[in-house]
Amino acid sequence: MPTYTAPVKDMQFVLHEVLNVTDQEVPGYEDLDADFTNAILEEAGKISSEVLQPLNAVGDKEGCTLENGVVRTPTGFKDAFDQMKEGGWTALDCDPDYGGQGLPYLMGTAVGEMMVSANMAFNMYQGLTHGAYSAIHAHGTDEQKATYLPKMVSCDWTGTMNLTEPHCGTDLGLMRTKAAPQDDGSYKISGQKIFISAGEHDLSDNIIHLVLAKIEGGPEGIKGVSLFIVPKFMVNEDGSLGARNGVSVGNIEEKMGIHGNSTCVMNYDEATGYLLGTEHKGMRAMFTMMNEARLGVGLQGYAQASVAYENAAWYANDRLQGRAVTGDVYPDKPADPLIVHPDIRRNLMDQKSFVEGARAFVFWGANLIDRHHRAGDDDADGLISLMTPVIKGFLTDKGFEYATAAQQVYGGHGYIEEWGMSQFARDARIAMIYEGANGVQALDLVGRKLAQDGGKHVMAFFEMVKSFIKENSGDEAFDKEFLEPLKAASKDLQAAGMYFMQNGMKNPNHALAGSYDFMHMMGHVCLGLMWARMAKAAQASLDGGASDKAFYETKIATGRYYMARQLPATAMHLARINSGADTVMALEAANF
Repeated sequence: MPTYTAPVKDMQFVLHEVLNVTDQEVPGYEDLDADFTNAILEEAGKISSEVLQPLNAVGDKEGCTLENGVVRTPTGFKDAFDQMKEGGWTALDCDPDYGGQGLPYLMGTAVGEMMVSANMAFNMYQGLTHGAYSAIHAHGTDEQKATYLPKMVSCDWTGTMNLTEPHCGTDLGLMRTKAAPQDDGSYKISGQKIFISAGEHDLSDNIIHLVLAKIEGGPEGIKGVSLFIVPKFMVNEDGSLGARNGVSVGNIEEKMGIHGNSTCVMNYDEATGYLLGTEHKGMRAMFTMMNEARLGVGLQGYAQASVAYENAAWYANDRLQGRAVTGDVYPDKPADPLIVHPDIRRNLMDQKSFVEGARAFVFWGANLIDRHHRAGDDDADGLISLMTPVIKGFLTDKGFEYATAAQQVYGGHGYIEEWGMSQFARDARIAMIYEGANGVQALDLVGRKLAQDGGKHVMAFFEMVKSFIKENSGDEAFDKEFLEPLKAASKDLQAAGMYFMQNGMKNPNHALAGSYDFMHMMGHVCLGLMWARMAKAAQASLDGGASDKAFYETKIATGRYYMARQLPATAMHLARINSGADTVMALEAANF
């Protein structure tokens, strides 16, 4: 059976030596000293490894069951959910006005990684609730906030997001769910939604659905979409639960993975709903939830790769198989462990260098969100808007790739369910699809985000990389191993952007055909920047006489690997982009 040990030391390194959180002028960060964050992370790691991780295989095998309109979650999920609530983990970074602990989003992100690694399907129940909470917090009336948020912060009530319908996914303008205005200001919601994660379950007393629908008589297409709060049970004026609303679960989807989460077909039969935000501006309100969800899904990608890597590294050190080509390493044993073989080392180094780089990338993204929300930094908001499709798309593509790479270390045992490695791959696979399939993320990046605010944010990113290189050059080894590869990769990325500018206006297909490569290219540059920052911080600790020399030396060696073996992929992606759209679009549809 797989195990999970939270990477507390690595998280502390990113928080305090790379991001230097207590030195930042962000309200709330002054409290994040190393002892405080360590206490939180240690406790979160404990509940993740001791409570959530043992239920991961249980959820995968049992799945959820539908009985007389009620969904039963796997054995142990309800008790674990109650423990999460009692420990205040669902309220970590929520508004204190509604019962939250008010910690920065960055801390919620770090704790979230642990819980996703331990049990991704379980964590989705509270994760989706947090997204619904954020949408109501940002766009709800005072009355709506007072009615729903305290119970959602505590997870006594959970939340969902309802977008997809049987005939439309990404193109939400095609939706058919209708909202009929009522004399009392409410609406009657009718229609069907599919793929609704945590749509029905037995973990909470009420479920607050956020549902996209079209108000009768409104504009056609996406401009006519509004967002509604549709509770499973009506809420009385005193806050108690009333009658069952006209919403029911039609079926539980049978999925490739995340079996412990109930993915439902939801039927709305003149259910009572309440407008959230402004009429016909539902996408604006929903994107508050979707952008948070996309960052969370990027986290899911690398978190699954992280736990898969942890187990693959253990197996490679434990499994005896063959002899080292340079001579017996353990002559007293019948064979050497897998770890002696260069190709196993390559595989593990690919995984390790990705996971640690991705962690720093996501923590930095969470820091940008805090800088915007807590310090009013609009430039940080523009930068995280640019990075959101990269975090979601690149990290989930690579997260799945490295979850399967970890499975490969096990050989035949990786294909056998009792070892648990296939669950990491199966669970990671959905992250590439939901919250906007990764091809859509690439289109968003190239088609919208690059030109946003006149290209201000992508230019700021290029300047950030350039400034880091300039300010940290001078050490021959660091320049050669970290700064020169980063500079070359950044130039590749800028060259790709120039190709889009020169050719995309004449034929948009030239830009869009290269969008996926550009997303990966930008992901590599971002991880290259993170690794250069981490290597610089690690060397500073070594120069300062750090007691744990092995940790910092390992960090630098891992970063050196990424810069030498992974970052050069930008040249390949640039070559693909420069080939244009002609070969991509050459075939007639009938010839596929």
